[in-house]
Amino acid sequence: MTIPDSGFMITNGASCLPLPPDEESRIIAELANQSEKNLKEGNLYYVISNRWFSSWQRYTKQGMAESLVDEQSSGSQNMDVITLKSANRPGQIDNSDIVLNSKDSDGDELELHRMLEEGRDYVLVSQQVWERLLSWYKGGPALPRKLISQGTFHKNFLVEVYPLCLKLIDSRDKNQSVSVLRLSKKASTRELYERVCSLRGVEKEKVLIWDYFNKRQHSRLSNSNQTLEEANLQMDQEILLELQDVNNASPFGKDSTGNELALVSIEPSRSSVTIAGGPTMSNGHSTGYSSNLYQGNAVSSSFSDIDDGYDVYKSTKGERGGLAGLQNLGNTCFMNSALQCLVHTPPLVEYFLQDYKDEINTENPLGMHGELAIAFGELLRKLWSSGRTTIAPRVFKGKLARFAPQFSGYNQHDSQELLAFLLDGLHEDLNRVKRKPYIEAKDSDGRPDEEVAVECWKNHRARNDSLIVDVCQGQYKSTLVCPACGKISITFDPFMYLSLPLPSTATRQITVTVFYGDGSGLPMPYTVSLLKQGCCKDLSEQLSNACCLNADEILLLAEVYEHKIFRYLENPSELLAPIKDDDHIVAYRLSKNVVGRSRVEIIHRPHEKCPSDSVKGCQGKLIGTPFVTYLKEPICGANVEAAVTRLLSPLKRTRPSVKLQNGKENGFEKEVIEEPSNSYNSKNLSMDDAEVEEKSSEALSFKLFVTDGNSSSCKPIEKDTLLNSSRVVKVFLDWTDKEHNLYDISFLKDLPEVHKAGFTVKKTRPEAISLFTCLEAFLKEEPLGPDDMWYCPRCKEHRQATKKLDLWMLPEILVFHLKRFSYSRYLKNKLDTFVNFPIHDLDLSKYVISKDGKHHMYELYAISNHYGGLGGGHYTAYAKLIDEDKWYHFDDSHVSPVNEPDIRTSAAYVLFYRRVRTQPNSGAGETSQAHSGS
Repeated sequence: MTIPDSGFMITNGASCLPLPPDEESRIIAELANQSEKNLKEGNLYYVISNRWFSSWQRYTKQGMAESLVDEQSSGSQNMDVITLKSANRPGQIDNSDIVLNSKDSDGDELELHRMLEEGRDYVLVSQQVWERLLSWYKGGPALPRKLISQGTFHKNFLVEVYPLCLKLIDSRDKNQSVSVLRLSKKASTRELYERVCSLRGVEKEKVLIWDYFNKRQHSRLSNSNQTLEEANLQMDQEILLELQDVNNASPFGKDSTGNELALVSIEPSRSSVTIAGGPTMSNGHSTGYSSNLYQGNAVSSSFSDIDDGYDVYKSTKGERGGLAGLQNLGNTCFMNSALQCLVHTPPLVEYFLQDYKDEINTENPLGMHGELAIAFGELLRKLWSSGRTTIAPRVFKGKLARFAPQFSGYNQHDSQELLAFLLDGLHEDLNRVKRKPYIEAKDSDGRPDEEVAVECWKNHRARNDSLIVDVCQGQYKSTLVCPACGKISITFDPFMYLSLPLPSTATRQITVTVFYGDGSGLPMPYTVSLLKQGCCKDLSEQLSNACCLNADEILLLAEVYEHKIFRYLENPSELLAPIKDDDHIVAYRLSKNVVGRSRVEIIHRPHEKCPSDSVKGCQGKLIGTPFVTYLKEPICGANVEAAVTRLLSPLKRTRPSVKLQNGKENGFEKEVIEEPSNSYNSKNLSMDDAEVEEKSSEALSFKLFVTDGNSSSCKPIEKDTLLNSSRVVKVFLDWTDKEHNLYDISFLKDLPEVHKAGFTVKKTRPEAISLFTCLEAFLKEEPLGPDDMWYCPRCKEHRQATKKLDLWMLPEILVFHLKRFSYSRYLKNKLDTFVNFPIHDLDLSKYVISKDGKHHMYELYAISNHYGGLGGGHYTAYAKLIDEDKWYHFDDSHVSPVNEPDIRTSAAYVLFYRRVRTQPNSGAGETSQAHSGS
């Protein structure tokens, strides 16, 4: 669809009137869609404060649109604000709340506050969208950012919101004052030289720029096309400017090629310590950056890829290894936590401290040409040889960004997702199979499990043979049963870790107000008790029992916010966890016979004068709780009026009782009061009552208006008005004094919250569950989700089969991932449930169904921890030095001893166990090592 070029402002003489909100929304949506179709590196995007942008969304009523804002990242609280609160046309674009320094800089030189989150603090719009918004609203400042591509094999486009910030130190400046440079990490070192020369007014031929990370000269940056990312420069690090006299010899010695001797990469001699002797030291400096694997030999070139530390190989004599911290390079605690767990995995330590050169697979198209394994091996050796010296894993982070762009940048990521990538990447880089054979999978066809399991494992090992498979991969049995024909499909699949759900035995109370969709009764609140992990289906079933729902009725659940229906809870499998205690949930009792009918929402508002023609933005203030009913099509005004009359009937105020003789009734005095009839039921109306109701409806002139989906315009409804058929018809009911006199609206006001905690409620300690409970929940038979249907070979259709997992073979290293994070369309949530996991003697014998005769006793040796909530959390690790039987806490650079009982916390996220090896002739519970009790 082409967007007209005739201008987007309606000219009226000398003034320009803004476009209608829906027109603005349409134009921006089309521009955004056009931009998405023309993605290419170098395109400009603009950062806009979400505070201003959400006000524009509220104005145009497109807060629920997915074209511009990712609902999942913004969270339910932001969604509530963006979607529902009405607003006038916003003022000028105002980015001041996200900009750190706006007085001396402009454009891409403007610095944003750190740790901003997309969708919460800012949004990104294309250049075309920005220019259109700017033409309508003015303001700023403009914050352009470039679209860059990340990844070696799979290119991902992302907007570089935070360009690389480098601090330039001039060696001539005795005060060592700092100048700040901001460049894209995709900029070349040649561009860096040009910027520095321009800033300092010096000749390029005289300039030497050094990587000055941690105030140490690491390597001279070449004046070339090498990118700053490839040079391993980090956010906020320092670079050093030195000037050389081109007529005299440089103060640094040079080799025949003109490179500084301190930076020469020398092929090291063979040694039993590393894959080829380890990095060579020359003139006191570690080898610098050189070509990547695409330009040279994978192994030899790797020795120039040295992670930076503080003289990493100067460990004190007698000081043990394995206690080095990892420097945080900017929200890299997730990476540091995962790495510490892996570098303290005994089989990996033993393997990478030996010569593994011959096992590097540089030809595997599924791997990283050996680069990831080499980078990990180099880092592991430095951590185990540097004593307590902190290592800065710059090179490793650079490799990670190249091969896994999802972990690039400086945002927080998930340590378990990184672990999964690393284990898979290390496997492919170390895969001993150079040419993977094609093997056709066979169905079990009733064969014995043992035969099928051996066949599947043999086929798997024919394609996958590495250290990771040797020690980290197990096998489980997967059984699928078709609900239609009963077809059973059994497969045996490998696994590298087990992701365990955290079942909750705790319950929550939820209060829901039930409304009658036919006006046959007053709304009534019901409180039901459900499991915290329950879904909408559970709530509907409990509520149906509580309100005695008839067999021919159904319940329609909805969330009400600011007197409107925010959303309908129609998906039976939708979890209730996103529903907060201060939300308002209602249910409408409706007839099952609603097929072919349109849903009608009747929204209440106080009467205000409104022109008889189409009115823009006439929503105004709203009151009460909407009615919901269904009407047959075509819908006319008379049908709507009749429906409103029925729905209001239970709210009718009763007339004062008539006093009998001497003011007594049946011998007793009766108080004359006016009160609503709580037991009103229109199904039991007598004929006289029905006639009175009919006359009242004739006397009462309802003021009804039909509105569009955004409630931005409305038209009066007459008896002969024909309403356009749609999925949902929205009607405004204006409450005049006449309605207030005849009906008691208090029953529609003050909805009870989902849960109102009393002052006497005591805080209970966090609920605790065992690791075995989590494992049993993982192995429990359950139906597949609607989005994960199974194709039944017998039915020739996709079926929602039931799935059952069983453990068949366990690996030497067993990793448990506790699924603490849950995601839905409206909310991201973290479970802080305390999981009671064994430290020693984790016996899994009863969960392994094969009779392989192996020992299934495990002991814990490492934990990846996550503290805090989503976005602002922090990762650490606990790891055990096996040979000295002591636990240590690894918190980025800081390493400290910790008592074994203290490692059990509710922050435990990924657990690492290793099989306990038994001595010959030992008992089942005896091990080759002595343990203290846990």
